[in-house]
Amino acid sequence: MAFNNGSDDGMMSEINVTPLVDVMLVLLVVFIITAPLLAPQSLKINLPKTDSVQSNDNPQKVSLSVDARGNLELDSMHVSDEGLAEMLKSRAADPKFQLQIEADNAVPYGRIAELMALAQHAGVSKLSFITLAK
Repeated sequence: MAFNNGSDDGMMSEINVTPLVDVMLVLLVVFIITAPLLAPQSLKINLPKTDSVQSNDNPQKVSLSVDARGNLELDSMHVSDEGLAEMLKSRAADPKFQLQIEADNAVPYGRIAELMALAQHAGVSKLSFITLAK
């Protein structure tokens, strides 16, 4: 609001910042409400369902089974994490080597992520997951 000193020949020299503050507060509230929705953990993701694809090459497939308690079997032999790393290092040099992970539905994702990292450090470049068809 401008003060009138009695003369009408001067221009208003003050800026009314109230509308600017109102707009900024509304934008702040909008960003506060929408910011949690932008985090990947809060988004609900529905993964697509696909049909299986047959590969033409003949890879050397090695099956890694993980039971509900996180125990490992590599081609029907019980192994520890360290033993798995050693076996994968010796076999990963073959370009046709492919590790197939067959995990129980109850296995936590963190355990599968650990096994994937272990395979990557061992030099495995081809990795697949065995699932049931639709």
